[in-house]
Amino acid sequence: MGLEKSEYSVLIVSAAEKFNTVMSELLSESGYVNVKFESSISSAQRAYAERPYDFVIINSPLPDDVGTRFAIDLCVSGSNVALVVVRSEIFEEVFEKVSKHGVFAMPKPMSKPSVEMALRWMACSRERLRKNEKKTLSIEEKMEEIRTVNRAKWLLISELKMDEPGAHRYIEKQAMDRCVTRRQVAEDIIKTYS
Repeated sequence: MGLEKSEYSVLIVSAAEKFNTVMSELLSESGYVNVKFESSISSAQRAYAERPYDFVIINSPLPDDVGTRFAIDLCVSGSNVALVVVRSEIFEEVFEKVSKHGVFAMPKPMSKPSVEMALRWMACSRERLRKNEKKTLSIEEKMEEIRTVNRAKWLLISELKMDEPGAHRYIEKQAMDRCVTRRQVAEDIIKTYS
């Protein structure tokens, strides 16, 4: 997916107008349309609480915080990608602190090609996270189906005095005969006997 076709939401946390102007121009050139700017970590936290963002770019330091803790928290708990931009003198120290949590770090000053490359890396990471989210959702749905079918089996065992293999066969046969999923049959059984 090229940057021209990207539909990522971006939260820029920066108190520097020059940085904001450059990032705004660069992001609009690259096709990013959903960009929000905040000037402090506390306002960024409020903005993120209102709606999540795919990318969070933090131009450190900020008036109320350095921003590394916020970036780490976002990457550890969420499915977004964070980039912390810091002075070159402290880059190694910050990189060591944040990289093990999946946060990208870049030293200042940055060139346009390096920012474009960072955005591409962030897009790659976000797409990988999306794929993992889909897998996780699929696994959770399967586990919920298993729990529902098992609950229905126990209801058949307790209410109709079936044994476990018989309850299993009953649910399977009903699903085949009615051309519905086992989960649908199980939900019907639960409604009937609960």
